[in-house]
Amino acid sequence: MSLRRTLAVTGRVLAQIRRDHRTLVMLVVLPTLLMSLLWWMYEESPAPIFDRIGPALLAIFPFIVMFLVTSVTTLRERSSGTLERLLAMPLGKGDFLLGYALAFGLLAAVQSAVAVAVSVGLLGLEITGSVALLVVVAIVDAVLGTALGLLVSAFATTEFQAVQFMPAIVVPQILLCGLLVPRDSLPTVLEAISDVLPLSYAVDAMTHLVTSTETGDVWTDLAVVGGFVVAGLALGSATLRRRTP
Repeated sequence: MSLRRTLAVTGRVLAQIRRDHRTLVMLVVLPTLLMSLLWWMYEESPAPIFDRIGPALLAIFPFIVMFLVTSVTTLRERSSGTLERLLAMPLGKGDFLLGYALAFGLLAAVQSAVAVAVSVGLLGLEITGSVALLVVVAIVDAVLGTALGLLVSAFATTEFQAVQFMPAIVVPQILLCGLLVPRDSLPTVLEAISDVLPLSYAVDAMTHLVTSTETGDVWTDLAVVGGFVVAGLALGSATLRRRTP
């Protein structure tokens, strides 16, 4: 791997997305719009439902958006033949995936900062813990969506196939992350499955910051999510095909 080649891929991806205004708006604004819609739905509710489910969805929305955009963008590179031409050059698969991860990681940082600023500053989401740490969790969570999107793109040959992975990889994580039922109230088998799904740890970290200033458990959850990011990128690099079938 080469840092220069990795950064060249990062610059190329950022330049492409800067020209694609629709994708740029989707990446940066969509999670914030969805959080605003959620707040509006429960504005008249006497119970603090927005404060209860808002942190979990603050983890889920960026995760979904980054998974979709990353997988589709990478598959677009494959279907256009650009990926095959790039990998025919002195560019390693690790350079390619890490360059993509850095580019979308920077976009995730902007996306997460905007979503947390609006949710906490304008929509009144109550956070007892550190707001800065909340942003860090949101960024790592969005990078997790990026890593899984890159991993999925290695197994798909078309953009449609990449989207088809969403019900298999993303939806079970949403159902078992504690949003609908607390994880410790799930049946034993489902709780065990939830324990090996990375989104569960991102949601745990988010919800922990709502009620506590203690950060020990949050850093533990972040380390687990970070481990899944590294594993996803490593597996994606190992399975990425140089030639399009």
